[in-house]
Amino acid sequence: MMFMDLYLDLRNKFVMGGVSLLHPITVERGVNALLYDVEGKVYIDFTSGIGVTSLGHANPELIEAAMEQLKKLWHICVMIANYKPYVELAEKLVKMAPGKSEKQILFMNSGSEATDNAVKIARQVTGRPYIVSFENSFHGRGSMLALALTGKYKPYKVNLEPFPPGVEFVPYPYCYRCIFGGVYPDCGLACLDYIRKYFIYSRVPPERVAAFIIEVVQGEGGFVVAPMEFIRELKSFLENNGIILIDDEVQAGFGRTGRMWAIEHSGVEPDIMYTAKAIANGLPLSAIIGRREVMEKVNPGTYGGTYGGNPVACAVALKVLEIFERDKIVERAVKLGEIVRKRFEEFRDKFKIVGDVRGLGLMQAIEFVKDGRSKEPAISEVAKILEIARLKGLLLLRAGLYLNVIRVHPPLTIEEEYLIRGLDILEEAIREVEVHGDR
Repeated sequence: MMFMDLYLDLRNKFVMGGVSLLHPITVERGVNALLYDVEGKVYIDFTSGIGVTSLGHANPELIEAAMEQLKKLWHICVMIANYKPYVELAEKLVKMAPGKSEKQILFMNSGSEATDNAVKIARQVTGRPYIVSFENSFHGRGSMLALALTGKYKPYKVNLEPFPPGVEFVPYPYCYRCIFGGVYPDCGLACLDYIRKYFIYSRVPPERVAAFIIEVVQGEGGFVVAPMEFIRELKSFLENNGIILIDDEVQAGFGRTGRMWAIEHSGVEPDIMYTAKAIANGLPLSAIIGRREVMEKVNPGTYGGTYGGNPVACAVALKVLEIFERDKIVERAVKLGEIVRKRFEEFRDKFKIVGDVRGLGLMQAIEFVKDGRSKEPAISEVAKILEIARLKGLLLLRAGLYLNVIRVHPPLTIEEEYLIRGLDILEEAIREVEVHGDR
């Protein structure tokens, strides 16, 4: 306890409180799906650092790739001189992007930067000012534009107004909590009808909208999965009105949903797609991939950054792609996701506080409620489940509009024995909270 308290005390003294801390532990090292704190306690990691370390902690092949590149070139800036890892990674990612059209790419450092630049491209190419985002979305907090596009106020936007203009919001197809009172598929996609029949008349006409930006699976929103019919119908509406579709794959991309890209489940080709997080297994890197006919229309010099597409990060990302293909990581996400989903559905049958289970691949979540009919969010209960699970050796993440969702996205390389043990711990924690409450 002495060592852990020391580092937490140092954090409290020197790190601003605006950087939140979910689990009061100090992690020293990790091995694949296991984390060790400074006292030597072991945790099964069901967080992957918020969906980042998909190939596990301290992956030896990625370490070797980083070391080899470090010996050659740390930095030069791609705007100064070209270098191999940048263009080699660009070629591979472009070929892996959904759809058949030719594409081009831009590398940046983070999801927020990717959001900003995707929007810049859409506005510059269309000459239109407005971007439409979805309620309960998360597109970053590392810049004011990304924050403006995020569809949740607390804790991200508190006292930060005014936000950049030109952003509008529409309801997301959150079927468990449909604000239109429907039940999919019998609802007839009322949320899309709202866009087509009301929004474009009451808020912004289509000819002033540059793009819609969407997560096919909302990450921080609680792993809410849009009906694929909605994605297809939305794309058709946007095409008919000359509006760009921006697909945010920061959290759902890179095999997490059982496809390389979440939008592949719908069969839709986005105009612009961007990804980050798992792309380099934790090194700062993000990629904006767009159809060539879109990307070629941008103004030279408008885009770039000193560190974007750093040689070391790109070299590691190349090794990530190699491992994904060689070890069939996407297929593994499907298999492990089926294990998780089966257990979650069993939880729904066993526990009254489990309201909804949802997700794709190894991106699964449980929404907890106090009452199945009213769907009152069980917020304090979720906090208690996380605490109990941590004490038993499992790290979990919460999410959702009301923070009443537990999301599970361990490394895609997690050993089955640890996945099953983690699910056992989660079940034990849920049972304890259901019996004893959130005391």
